[in-house]
Amino acid sequence: MSERPMIDRYTWYETLGVYLGLLVFLSFVLAPFVEGFLVSLKPLEHLFSSPYRFWPEDGSFDAYFTMWEHVPLLGRYIVNSLFISTVITIVVVIIVVPAAYAFARFEFRGSGPLLGMFLAVNMFSGAVLLIPLYRLMRTLGLLNTYFAMIVPGVAFLIPTGIWLLRTYMLRIPRELEEAAWADGAGRLYTLRRVVLPIALPGIVVVAIATFIGAYAQQFIFALTFNSKSEYMPLAVGLFSFFGKERVVWNELMAASFAGILPVMIVFVFLQRYLVAGITAGAVKQ
Repeated sequence: MSERPMIDRYTWYETLGVYLGLLVFLSFVLAPFVEGFLVSLKPLEHLFSSPYRFWPEDGSFDAYFTMWEHVPLLGRYIVNSLFISTVITIVVVIIVVPAAYAFARFEFRGSGPLLGMFLAVNMFSGAVLLIPLYRLMRTLGLLNTYFAMIVPGVAFLIPTGIWLLRTYMLRIPRELEEAAWADGAGRLYTLRRVVLPIALPGIVVVAIATFIGAYAQQFIFALTFNSKSEYMPLAVGLFSFFGKERVVWNELMAASFAGILPVMIVFVFLQRYLVAGITAGAVKQ
């Protein structure tokens, strides 16, 4: 069997086709981000000039400095988004790890329908449940607090985390746990010392997916359950750039990139765990 990389087995025109296809795909994916970044560099009065110029000749990073003056609470909005996403991620991981292990290792009546119910939760849009959730938050006294955004976020992201991590744990050989039991280890000790170290890449994948999901879905919950600026996340805080007479597009784009920068940094530092978690178990033993 040849040990040459798969890409080296293609002819030159097949390789060219692969790279051209990837280039076209990345162009469609990255085009909105490139355009948004260029808008943040353009002066506001030149954004709608004719003829349209893709590359700003008089571009600058002024919007990245003036946006803090236009919206003084912008830093607070970013911190709120990070705080809410971090708390949601921690709570989801704490709940998902034992739940996924139970569904992966224990056979009990109703486990299949229960998993199906978890998956069905993701079929409902948050907008469909806004009225009952609002009544629940008002009854519990959670309106205008961080919990009004944390509790729904946890509830909507737990099912996805269980499905992802359960699939990963099913690939962990049972023989490793049986060997630990033969040496006198208990179930919790085996989970903590045997299963969790092996499942760490999968847990990181769940944590990253949860963090990104929590960061992205804050808008509808915050807009409905919160009316205080000190608790607003970035998604709602960006509306401050929409004025009655005009929209400060360059500062809006600059604030958007400043808001997603922490997520990008987290992704860059954890990408090796993400790749390991996605590819682990893909090869049949």
